[in-house]
Amino acid sequence: MRILMEKLLNKSAVLGVIGLGYVGLPLAVEKAKAGYRTIGFDIQESKVNMVNSGINYIGDVVNEDLEEIIKSGRLQATTNFDQVANADCICICVPTPLDSYKQPDLSFVKASAENIVPFLHEEMLIILESTTYPGTTEELIKPILESSGLVCGKDFYLAFSPERVDPGNLYYKTKNTPKVVGGVTPTCTDVAATLYEIILEAPIHRVSSPAVAEMEKILENTYRNVNIGLINELAILSNKMNINIWEVIEAAKSKPYGFQAFYPGPGLGGHCIPLDPYYLSWKAREYGFHTSMIEASMMINDRMPEYCVERASRILNQYKKSLNGSEILMLGIAYKQDIDDYRESPAIKVIDELEKEGAIVKYFDPFVPEFPKSGRVIKGETELTKVLIEQADLVIVTTAHTNVDYSFVQQHAKVIFDTKNALVDVSSRENIELL
Repeated sequence: MRILMEKLLNKSAVLGVIGLGYVGLPLAVEKAKAGYRTIGFDIQESKVNMVNSGINYIGDVVNEDLEEIIKSGRLQATTNFDQVANADCICICVPTPLDSYKQPDLSFVKASAENIVPFLHEEMLIILESTTYPGTTEELIKPILESSGLVCGKDFYLAFSPERVDPGNLYYKTKNTPKVVGGVTPTCTDVAATLYEIILEAPIHRVSSPAVAEMEKILENTYRNVNIGLINELAILSNKMNINIWEVIEAAKSKPYGFQAFYPGPGLGGHCIPLDPYYLSWKAREYGFHTSMIEASMMINDRMPEYCVERASRILNQYKKSLNGSEILMLGIAYKQDIDDYRESPAIKVIDELEKEGAIVKYFDPFVPEFPKSGRVIKGETELTKVLIEQADLVIVTTAHTNVDYSFVQQHAKVIFDTKNALVDVSSRENIELL
């Protein structure tokens, strides 16, 4: 431990990051900015080439920061995992998706650990940041790494520290977001916490084990999933009762304690909130336990795209139109406002449901000009024109981007189904239906 600690403190340690996506690239940039030589690993050659050319593709990374550290030589990207041998610390920041049965797919995490094994050496630190179920670090990663013959906590160090990336957040970035760290042994925790204390400008919260840190991350996102499920269910009920749920929420927010506002929408998107509860419910079954409340919220949230299409059909019926053959203009593909991230976006699921009913769908999203779907590339409209809006039988707002002129949309739309309350400040409400 003393040798690695000295390297961390004098910044002679070489740091590595496996996975150069929304989590890995910002972390690699912060490590390099802190003065460490940093190596980024990724299996996608296109990403590696962009990083090495100083071309940024992640919204939370400052272009000038990436250009500067690439020119200085502090950051290098590669597809060659042999260079793991040169690293003193490796952070694993790879995807943890669900398979077709909505069960955890840890193939990327497992492959990363296996790629490290041939190059694992004494006084090396491995940190898993990918969101996963409690037990992954000690039950999956540790045995793989110890197959090298080295002993965790004695020869090398292993910890879990969950990523807390919030794409589009204007204040909290990788640099200033508090970090939770749980090592397999107290020594592992100390080494990992020391690294983050040096590279980040945020409190480091130490916990007693990787399992606690893994469960903590699942709690964060399950908390949001459950509360969004609650508000989505109340939105459906409020519509049946002819009550404006958005006004209800604003009224509830007036209470200065005991209430946190969550908002309804066409479903959940992003890599974490829609997926993480499935990791927990899957792991819970190993203990003969069913997470009934969590699973209920997941069912509600998963059904929201279908509900939005049902509402769209009812709205068109009021204008004596069928959903089949109607032209639908969707505003927004990104899963949240003012970002270009469409992972697990409910808007894409809404498109699927609309097309199943025979609707003709076009979309406009200033942040997502195109996206892949079912082996083809779906291209959006390049400009939100008067003609485009007027031609639509129904406009559906699925992402509340702030750089869209909603007054212009309202003036020229026949009818609008606003699932995000994006038109709240538009003065005329006569052709607007709310979720």
